[in-house]
Amino acid sequence: MADAVFGIRILNQISKAGLERLPAGRYRTGKDIAAPDAVLVRSADMHGMDIPASVRAIGRAGAGTNNIPVQALSARGIPVFNAPGGNANAVKELVLAGMLMAARHLPDAQRFVQGLDPAAPGLEQAIEEGKKAFAGFELSGQTLGVIGLGKVGALVADAAIKLGMHVMGYDPEITVDAAWSLPSQVQRAASVDDVLKHARLVSLHVPLVPATRHLVHAENVQLMGPEAVLLNFSRDGVVDDTAVVAALGAGQLGRYVCDFPHAGLLRHPQVIALPHLGASTREAEDNCAAMVADQLRDFLEHGNVRNAVNFPNVHMSRGTDWRVAIANANVPNMLGQMSTAMAHAGLNIHNMVNKSRGDMAYTLVDVDSAVGEDVLATLRRIEGVLAVRYLPIG
Repeated sequence: MADAVFGIRILNQISKAGLERLPAGRYRTGKDIAAPDAVLVRSADMHGMDIPASVRAIGRAGAGTNNIPVQALSARGIPVFNAPGGNANAVKELVLAGMLMAARHLPDAQRFVQGLDPAAPGLEQAIEEGKKAFAGFELSGQTLGVIGLGKVGALVADAAIKLGMHVMGYDPEITVDAAWSLPSQVQRAASVDDVLKHARLVSLHVPLVPATRHLVHAENVQLMGPEAVLLNFSRDGVVDDTAVVAALGAGQLGRYVCDFPHAGLLRHPQVIALPHLGASTREAEDNCAAMVADQLRDFLEHGNVRNAVNFPNVHMSRGTDWRVAIANANVPNMLGQMSTAMAHAGLNIHNMVNKSRGDMAYTLVDVDSAVGEDVLATLRRIEGVLAVRYLPIG
C-alpha cells in the first residue's frame, strides 16, 4: 500500500496550490487519467457523466455540490468532499461590495460618468448636476438581515457590525461551531419573514436544497420595502427571480444584487448582477483546492472522512498496519455482521469507529493481522454494504 499510486482525474483547472498537496510519487493527476481513484472538480457538470467504477471519491474544490450527482454516488458508497469555508472570505468581501454598490448607486454613477463627453464644454457642471441622481445612504446605522449563519454568513455579520450596522440573523439549523463563532451582537430573528420585514438590507447564505428553493418568493418579498436591498450570493434558485423582478417593478423592493445573471435580470435598472464572482479570487481558489486535496489524500490513504456532504465525519489514528474501511446503509445489525465475518476469519479487532449520517454509515476497522481477499469478499456480500476498501501499510 505504501507504494500504491493513486490516479486523480481533473475536470477543471485546479489551483497549483491544491495539486502540490498530492505527492508526485504517489499521485498521478490529469484530465485523461484512466480508471481514476478519485475525481477533482470545480464547476463541471457531472450529472449524466459516466463515472468509472474505479472511482472511490469525488473532491469539489468549492462549497456547493449542485453540479455533482451526490445521491447516485451515495448509493455506490462514494463520498463527495467539498471545501466549506475555503472561499468564505472572498464571498464576504463581495457581499460587502454589493451592499456598497447598492447603497451608493455605484453602477449607475459609473455608467453616467462613462457616458460623459470629455471634450464637451461645461464638463464639471454636468458632473455636479448629474451626481444629484445618485445620492445614496450610509450602511452605518442600517439593519442587515443575514439568512444562513454558516461560515460566510457569520463573517458577513461580523463585518457589518464593524461597519456600525445592526444585524439580525436567522438559521434554524445553525451548528454549535457556527453559533460559537457568531458575534454576540447579532439579534436572533424568528423566521425568514421576520428578517425580510425588518431589515433594510437582506443577505442570503444558504445551500440550495428543496427546503430553500425559492426561499424568497412572490408572497414574502412583499414584506420588504421600496428602499430595501436583497442580496443573493449563495445559490441560484434560492430566489424566485420572476417574483423579485415583479416586486422591483411594483415598488415593493428597491434593489436586487446577485451573482447569477439570468436573461430576465440583465439590463434591469434596479438589478446589479455579477458573473458568479463569489469565489473568484486567487486566495479562495488556492484555499479550496488545498483543503479538498488534503481531504482526498487522507481518505484514499487512510480512509478518514472530513467534510463529505454525504458521509459522516470519521477519523481514527492508525493502531495497526491493517485497516478496512466500509461504507454501508444505516440499518440494524451491520456492525454485528461485520465483526462476525472478521471473527470467523480469525481476525482480532484492534480498534473500530462507526458513525452514521442519515441513511449512510461508515466504519473504520484496524485489525491485528493481514486481511485476505476472501474476508473482503464476505464483507461485500453483506446486504446493505456499499463499498469495502482494504488500506494496509507496507
